[in-house]
Amino acid sequence: MVREVIRALLLAGLIAFVAGAAEASCVGDEGIEIVRIRVVNDYHGEIAVSTDQGWRWERVGLVLRYTQSVNEKAYTAAKWVEPGHVAASAVNAIHVNVGLNERDDRGVVFSLLPREFLTSPKDYRSFLSPNSSIYTDIPAASAIFGGGAAPFVGNPVYLEVESTLVPIMSRYVPRRGDVLVVKVIQPEPYPISVEFENRPGGTVRLRQSDGSETVLGWVIRPVSGIGRFGGTLFTAIGRIRAGHAGVVDISTSPEGRLGGFQIIPVGHALSPEMESAWRKTQWMILGPVEKQTELWEGIMPLFCQHIRPAYRADDIKAPDWRERLLGHFLVDTEAGDTRQPMPCLQLGSDPAQPLPTWADEALAGADRIRILFPLPDPE
Repeated sequence: MVREVIRALLLAGLIAFVAGAAEASCVGDEGIEIVRIRVVNDYHGEIAVSTDQGWRWERVGLVLRYTQSVNEKAYTAAKWVEPGHVAASAVNAIHVNVGLNERDDRGVVFSLLPREFLTSPKDYRSFLSPNSSIYTDIPAASAIFGGGAAPFVGNPVYLEVESTLVPIMSRYVPRRGDVLVVKVIQPEPYPISVEFENRPGGTVRLRQSDGSETVLGWVIRPVSGIGRFGGTLFTAIGRIRAGHAGVVDISTSPEGRLGGFQIIPVGHALSPEMESAWRKTQWMILGPVEKQTELWEGIMPLFCQHIRPAYRADDIKAPDWRERLLGHFLVDTEAGDTRQPMPCLQLGSDPAQPLPTWADEALAGADRIRILFPLPDPE
């Protein structure tokens, strides 16, 4: 009962800001280009990456099924990214925003999917649009799906036309043979960490490499539990599973098992599809400092341009292992004065089974949660 009263008071104070936050705000065009992705939207079309702005390309996969469609009823948070930009980057999907469905107040997207999704998974609870997806032979959590070449939310997407890159415009629909190019641009300067005080009213602090700190916002509702988030099956403990303009998804389970939690802005928490975030424990809900921004959806650095999935368990075996390890994100926790790795918290995969009672309090002892950003190569 107390929680419902608190929620009602919070909504009464914030609801007037919703209209002002409806327009897209996430654009990630400025910074340093670290990699470029090129996809030929055709059967057996080449998927390649370049680390020198397109001079040389390395093939990382092939298209198994092309698309000539878009999804007019995408997930709500897709609308907070500008058309022609990456709307979500995950170990198990990349979504590109190509417009706004004003009637349903949702983004319009097409997607790229890893090979695991050629057979639609049962009881999958994340956004999936089979008819508007480019299916690839690239495994989940590798290459462009979180394996070192994943884009950031807000990165620009182009059509390659006679060796010229033309920005994708609103209402674009993929055609067979289209050559799509994504510039993966990292902002500059780039932070080293963001820390969340995991309590009501706790601060959210961004730290730069020079030691300076900025208070980004505050914790409206702390996270204390974990849930079954489908994509956590493909990544490891304490790693970024996905990001979009309304979420940072973090895994607490090893590869092959389910378990994780999500950090979301209050604007997204107020959308109908996220109503459960106010009564379940696997979401942390954030608000901006003194409402100086709108409701934070699509706002840098948490929900635009700065965070992406970047981890492969076999990176340590690669010739460039040092660069790969420095390029990982890592999430850890702190209880009292003790910093520790994210605990291994895993759940059964049967959605028909209720969560075990311990899951609701699995992270209750975490006083602080920290996301460590990739570090530059010291050389």
